[in-house]
Order: sequence, then C-alpha cells, then structure tokens
Amino acid sequence: MMEVCIDSVASAINAEKGGAKRVELCGNLMEGGTTPTVGMLKVIKKKVQIPVFVMIRPRGGDFLYSDLEMEVMKQDIEELKQAGADGFVIGILNSDGTVDKERCSDLISHIRPRPVTFHRAIDMTPDLLSSLEAVISLGCERVLTSGGEATALDGAPVIRQMVDKASDGIIVMPGGGIHERNLARILQSTGVKEFHCSARAAEPSAMSFQKGGVSMGASLSPPEFSVKVTSMPKVKTLTVVAGTIL
Repeated sequence: MMEVCIDSVASAINAEKGGAKRVELCGNLMEGGTTPTVGMLKVIKKKVQIPVFVMIRPRGGDFLYSDLEMEVMKQDIEELKQAGADGFVIGILNSDGTVDKERCSDLISHIRPRPVTFHRAIDMTPDLLSSLEAVISLGCERVLTSGGEATALDGAPVIRQMVDKASDGIIVMPGGGIHERNLARILQSTGVKEFHCSARAAEPSAMSFQKGGVSMGASLSPPEFSVKVTSMPKVKTLTVVAGTIL
C-alpha cells in the first residue's frame, strides 16, 4: 500500500490516478511538511476518493513545542476534522529526544476517532526501538520512519528490527528517499506492507515573464520558476514495483 506525500491539489489527483491508496497532506514540504490550510483540504476532498491524512506540525525545525504551539495544533485538528480529514500525522518529543507521551496523548484525544500516524520525529530520538514502544502505547495505528537514517534504504536494517518488534501492534511504514530504483530492495529487506514517498517531479512555471535574482524564500530556497508536483507516471511505476513484491 503506497501513501504519497503531497502539498497541492494537482499532486493529490496525480497520486490517486497513479494508484496511491492514501495521501499525506502537508504544507511547506521544503521544511519536511507543516500543517496545511483548511481550504486545501476541502478542495482535495472534492477531487479525490482516497483517504487524506493531514500533517499537524505548526512549524519547521525541532519537535519540542511550547504551550502556545500546542494550542495552535489542537485548534488546527478541530478545524481540519470538520473539513473532512480522514486521519492525522503527529509527533512531539521531549527536550531529551524521547517521545513526549503526555502531549502526544493530548493531541490524540482531540483526533479520535480518526486514525493517527506518528511521523518521522521518531527518527530524531536516541533509541528507535524504545521510542517505538512508546508510540505503540499511545495507540497510534502506524509509524513513519527512515530507521533513524537519512534515507529508508540506509535505515532498512533498523526498520526490519522495528517491524519484528512491532508485530501486530502497529504498522511500520518506511519513508525517506524512496523511489522506483530502491523500492524493491527496501520492501524485500524490511518486510513492510506499506510505504511512503513523494514521487515528485519538477514542472516549469507557466510564467512568460521570469525575473531573475530575486527569491521569495531564505538563502536555501527552491527555484521561483519550477514547481514540484507528484508525478502520476512515477506513482504508477512505484505501484508496479510494489506489486511485484507485496
């Protein structure tokens, strides 16, 4: 089962047409994904039939949140639930890098009865297997992980350990740098049944006038006249590759 990470309506449509079974809707993918707008979710829900899980993350950076940020996240959950979110993706850590079970549980109480995915905040913890136990105890339905490495391929041995430890307690879903050239190796070495990818490709801007030398972002910013969109052919290719393994 393929979940595709998206940040636009076009990407949601392409993901569904390509064979994805679920999408994770985010804003600001350049920072790993933040909470999207209610308007984005509402339009996507009109355009696709597959489930839409929504990221709840008030900002980029670390996963240690203030009381004010907690208030924002809870408000976002309530509004996105009303807008039709099928599930939510969360992750909160303590200052020592361990899973903040108390605050995660607080968010989950607002999310229920929707399903919950614990995101790659787990990859920033000091002990992934202990963190997995904490996530299971929270009642999360799945956990997204690269095995604590830069990519899921690099972290495949740890992901395998997590799958073995999880048993039927939670779905372990690899994500991070997955593409059509390494998917088969990741699935075969980890034994997972679901995976997460973006399957994005750059599309040129439709602007006829393109001014150079000015950027709307920070020093490390994407090009102004190129847009990353989920590629339907890439999703289809990944679906075929996965179908030969799963």
